[in-house]
Amino acid sequence: MITVGDAGRAIDAVGDQVLFYLRSLLSVGKAARSYREETLRLISEISLGTGVLAMVGGSVVIMGFLTFFAGATVAVQGYHALGGIGVEAFTGFLSAYVNVRVVAPVTAGVGLAATIGAGTTAELGAMRISEEIDALDAMAISSVPYLVGTRLLAGSIVVVPLYSLSVVAAFLSSRITTVVVLGQSAGVYDHYFSTFLNPADVLWSFTQALAMAMVVMLVHTYYGFHTRGGPAGVGIATGRAVRLSLICVVMVTLLISLALYGSARQLHLAG
Repeated sequence: MITVGDAGRAIDAVGDQVLFYLRSLLSVGKAARSYREETLRLISEISLGTGVLAMVGGSVVIMGFLTFFAGATVAVQGYHALGGIGVEAFTGFLSAYVNVRVVAPVTAGVGLAATIGAGTTAELGAMRISEEIDALDAMAISSVPYLVGTRLLAGSIVVVPLYSLSVVAAFLSSRITTVVVLGQSAGVYDHYFSTFLNPADVLWSFTQALAMAMVVMLVHTYYGFHTRGGPAGVGIATGRAVRLSLICVVMVTLLISLALYGSARQLHLAG
């Protein structure tokens, strides 16, 4: 049974998060002006990774593989589903329509949460329990701009090329799967793909990816910045941050899709 005290603590927790998110967003400007070297270092770290992650190519390779196989799944499922009613030629339509609006953004968001987000929470959490963040405050260095603002800025910069790779991988895998593996004519696939691919949808897809990246970084920096309980607390904070960020990725996709396509009653056959 939920008591009044539990409800009050939940409201306080939500308020603390909102205030932290506002402080973090306002700190991005100072981070861009005062901590450029740290931002550049984080851009390299986020994109290519560190340690074992760097050996496999970092977030670039991980997100590329995720969206590549997601696009292949769209092709396989779409080809056989459409083939059941004799219109498997429209597989190119599914690739152009579904990949851009749902599959590529959601898959990229999951990749961001699992790689960049989880690493950010673990890194900030380790700094918190080792009192490095307190040391920054003691040296009169604003910890939020230096640790959070720089990561938000770096994440928003890195997500553009990362998502470009993700979209290309999804398109490429759908075409290879449909044409090479399933045996559909390349001309038929390319015709329906180019007919239904709307450039405006691609631009909105990038906007959606930027929004998801910002939300993911805000959630993970909050949990890392407020880690408690020693090394075990870092693991708990990382798990909670991943859980919440995955929920936020789906919510952002839902809200943006409703705003952009919720009232649409027709398909755009050309750009």
